[in-house]
Amino acid sequence: MKGGLAASIVAVEAFIEVYPDFPGAIEISGTVDEESGGFGGVAYLARKGYFSAPKVDHVIIPEPLNKDRICLGHRGVWWAEIETKGEIAHGSMPFLGDCAVRHMGAVVRAFEDELFPALDRKQTRMPVVPEGARRSTLNINAIHGGQTDDFTGLPSPNVPDSCRMVIDRRFLLEESLAEVKDEVIGLLENLRANRRKFDYSIRDLMEVLPNMTDRDAPVVKAVARGIQEVFDREPEYVISPGSYDQKHIARIGHLYNCIAYGPGILDLAHRPDEWVGIDDMVQSVKVMAIGLNQLLRGGVQ
Repeated sequence: MKGGLAASIVAVEAFIEVYPDFPGAIEISGTVDEESGGFGGVAYLARKGYFSAPKVDHVIIPEPLNKDRICLGHRGVWWAEIETKGEIAHGSMPFLGDCAVRHMGAVVRAFEDELFPALDRKQTRMPVVPEGARRSTLNINAIHGGQTDDFTGLPSPNVPDSCRMVIDRRFLLEESLAEVKDEVIGLLENLRANRRKFDYSIRDLMEVLPNMTDRDAPVVKAVARGIQEVFDREPEYVISPGSYDQKHIARIGHLYNCIAYGPGILDLAHRPDEWVGIDDMVQSVKVMAIGLNQLLRGGVQ
């Protein structure tokens, strides 16, 4: 994302130098909080009217989706926290308590035996990349249980009466949010009915519906023109496996002329060796500048 932001700044500076009297306006927004939901960044600005007509007509989010791809949107996401309940007791007499961590282990086992195989069978018509993301997925982001949250200090000899799990469920255009939730809640209810003393609570952390901009949208055609000129080939049209700030521009700003485009290799995202090549950035700058010319001046040379 930092490489994409730098590329967009250079593209705008180059465009203004060549066409100082261009019609319209260009705005670059360096926002925060995207990885944790974007509610303090783009969502806040969208609520204030900074990402909606008539102030804004086109949006390019410089996510690292590869230099010759146009990302039209993203899968849906549901983040939730599941808490299993237990009863505290001394760790030397666990039979007097009820271990919430063991109950959470039963949840994980149900996910492994039932939910993960079911999700793997669901496929989408959306052009999601990479290939593995064309299925429904669920990631267990975190599990915390007991009185000791880390192992830098001394353990507490207690039977844990609470264990919390954060799940990250990514879903497809063909699925409804209600269906996505029911799959998880159904497994939890089955455990409550059949596992002794099992009890739980669940709370939503974030809900985002799948999003896909039309390929005929002006911003899509403009960036496609840039990719065609720079790489001498048609762009690949893709959908991101994860959500990004397009969700807020669409649902709050009601602006659907929005894409993600920027340098960087998608498969390296969040990995230890994540990097952006200089040549990729230079080529992306050219694509963005051509796109600007197409949107603001109709491609006039």
